[in-house]
Amino acid sequence: MLAAGLKFIHIAAIAIWAGGLICLPFIYRQRSEVGVEHDLHRLHAMTRFFYIAILSPAAFIAIGSGTALIFAQQTFVSWFTLKLVFVGFLVLIHLLTGIVILKLFEEAGHYPTWRYVMVTAITTAVATAIILIVSSKPEIDMRDFQTEFFAPGRLGEMLEPVFAPLIRLVRP
Repeated sequence: MLAAGLKFIHIAAIAIWAGGLICLPFIYRQRSEVGVEHDLHRLHAMTRFFYIAILSPAAFIAIGSGTALIFAQQTFVSWFTLKLVFVGFLVLIHLLTGIVILKLFEEAGHYPTWRYVMVTAITTAVATAIILIVSSKPEIDMRDFQTEFFAPGRLGEMLEPVFAPLIRLVRP
């Protein structure tokens, strides 16, 4: 009974969170159409309220209830790891959205159409991927990835091109 209640809360919170993240770029597009200072202030206040009072609590509840479900149902399977990767992308989109709100309503702020289309498409794709992974629960053999990706010293090899220029700057 507890797991069913947690699932209901989790699904409802994810629906609000992902749906809100998909809708926010549309609200951002309204920024370029608002000309009067009073209307701009109202749009900014509404956008901040939507982000702070609705989306952020929904994200917190989705992640909290999902974490509780992990322990309630002992979900330690490979498809779940893939789902968590996409949830991480959703968290990143959420954080970047908050930064956009801060920058967008400055005096010279605007939100171009290409960004509106791109962000909406990416957010929709991430939310869809989560739904598809949870619905299909694909069998993923982690041993296929372990041989190459988790080999000793592999992290250093992968990050060497990134950190090599910084190391050269520090060393005389």
